[in-house]
Amino acid sequence: MRRHHKIILGGFSTVVLIFMVVTAIMLNGLIVKQQVNHNQVIEQISSLEKETQDKINELAVSIINTRTNVQNLQTEFSSVTEEISYLKAETKNDFSGIIEDSIKAVMTIRTLSSQGTGFLITSDGYVVTNLHVIQDSSGTISNIIQAITEKKEIVSAEYLASIEDLDLALLKVEGNYDSLKLENSDNLVIGERVVAIGNPQGFQFSATDGIISAVHREGPSGYNAYIQTNAQLNPGNSGGPLINQKGKVIGMNNFKLVNSEGMGFALESNYLREGVNLISQKLYNQTLI
Repeated sequence: MRRHHKIILGGFSTVVLIFMVVTAIMLNGLIVKQQVNHNQVIEQISSLEKETQDKINELAVSIINTRTNVQNLQTEFSSVTEEISYLKAETKNDFSGIIEDSIKAVMTIRTLSSQGTGFLITSDGYVVTNLHVIQDSSGTISNIIQAITEKKEIVSAEYLASIEDLDLALLKVEGNYDSLKLENSDNLVIGERVVAIGNPQGFQFSATDGIISAVHREGPSGYNAYIQTNAQLNPGNSGGPLINQKGKVIGMNNFKLVNSEGMGFALESNYLREGVNLISQKLYNQTLI
């Protein structure tokens, strides 16, 4: 019995030993496997960290490049804006295009005793000028009135009517012409740039520029109906247009103060319009402008 029992004990010990060996092997394999998995995880993390850092670097470079491009665009935009402002300023001060267009509607008005300026207010030949341009020294209206166009064509002008208090006369010439539009003189701004077109001292179709110095100045007849301007007005400018930067007539050049420079006066366009329409209502029972 004891021998058999020892054999059983011996066999059990062997089983236990084998179990322990197998367990150790499995544990070691598990540890090795876990170690391998751990290393793989570390490698994956390292790889992800590298990819992330690369992405961050790429993004940083992109942001820097974008910022640089934005700065370059801002610089270019600023340069373009300055250029536009410069061109606007140049255009604002340059009446060459306006003069070129307007002068086609301006005429030299002359009689046997005097010479001045007039301009067309309609395309079918109605011309306004100062009354004194077509009068002689005694105040008599000339029987012979000629209009000379910008193309040096001489045509006869018919006197229709006048308003003495406004020193305004309405004439008519045959044919079709360019004409000028009247501005609303209630919208005038002191300091606004203007140009006067006329025939100063006999120099036909001359232009002088200046600004509006004041509005609603009192004239010879007591009406507060005149624009004061420092645009040079000399004998021969009378009856010509005073034009704004939109190419519209803001007044009709009328007179200057004796022995003064830079103090010319023009009948405001609203008074000019009212005067012309008053005449045309009486003549034709309708308004012209």
